[in-house]
Amino acid sequence: MESGTNSKKAVINQLIEALQELPDGAFQPPRLEEQAGPNVSNRLAAKIDGVLAGRPLSLVIEVKKNVYPRDVRDILWQIRRFDRSPRLADVPMLAAASISPGAKELLLEEHVGYFDTGGSLYIPAEGAYVFIDKPPPEPLEKSIRTLFKGKRAQVLHALLMRPNEWFGVKSLSALAQVSPATASDTLSAIERFEWVEAKGSGPAKERRLVQPGAMLDEWAQQRRSASKERKYFVSATGMDSFANRLAEACKAHRADYALTREAAAQIYAPFLSSVSRFVCRMPPTEAAQAVLSSLDARIVSEGANLSVIETASQGEYLFREEINGVWLASPVQVYLDLLQGTGRSQEMAQHLRRERLGY
Repeated sequence: MESGTNSKKAVINQLIEALQELPDGAFQPPRLEEQAGPNVSNRLAAKIDGVLAGRPLSLVIEVKKNVYPRDVRDILWQIRRFDRSPRLADVPMLAAASISPGAKELLLEEHVGYFDTGGSLYIPAEGAYVFIDKPPPEPLEKSIRTLFKGKRAQVLHALLMRPNEWFGVKSLSALAQVSPATASDTLSAIERFEWVEAKGSGPAKERRLVQPGAMLDEWAQQRRSASKERKYFVSATGMDSFANRLAEACKAHRADYALTREAAAQIYAPFLSSVSRFVCRMPPTEAAQAVLSSLDARIVSEGANLSVIETASQGEYLFREEINGVWLASPVQVYLDLLQGTGRSQEMAQHLRRERLGY
């Protein structure tokens, strides 16, 4: 297994390769300095001198393994402390195996260069500006994606429904219907992105969501295509008429369901003069099939006015709301589903987010 120092030297080697590929660039071998001490986790610092676009410069580099937003402040201090008498040509820089998108944004704001093994490279040198933006390396991207799936997604869903409310692990796990271990692990993971803040320690530790918009944006970005979706045509006259027929049929056959996308958004935050398309989340069960049969729903390839998103996980029915006898998916779920829609779905999503979610 590769040691921490060796893996960081590998990051430096990849940075050198990236620098060598830049046009009009020439760089000397790096000067490395391993640092350790009672208040310093083992780390590697480096300095690379060179010429870029005819201008001399020195890259003053701090090397890390993985970097998240909460790490950036300490890293900035370390970088600026490394060279106590910086010259005009010195460019502070972070090199890491992976840097999260939020951490990159913070580094950009502070005009601190960075490189990660996914190929992203930012050098804010005067007269020799370099900016190459690429997706995070696969291990980081995969770890971020897993936050928005399964039981972990239920924890995020709970937080988004109650932003700015303080939660302990036990109360949050009960609300999200997950184990305390899952709630704790998820909270620890999103702390690195600074989406939550904490107070207290040990069993009394509490956290609250302080950047709901940033977390929802990341969820939307990580979201892939919806689950299996079937399209039907149902004879119906008007939104209220169909919604009531669906509610009655689901109640009669004891089938879980939740309206989403346009029909639900129109109830939460009216936007269109009328809605002619209905999207419903239902589990792939015999009860759901009985509901569709009772509605005389016919599978079609064109002209559908009902789509059913097969939703087996009970977690995706969390926080649904009953309004006028009809169950609607939560505003968070409706927003995410709208982003997968067509036509004016995107506009409705932004309207719903502004009027109902408020972040």
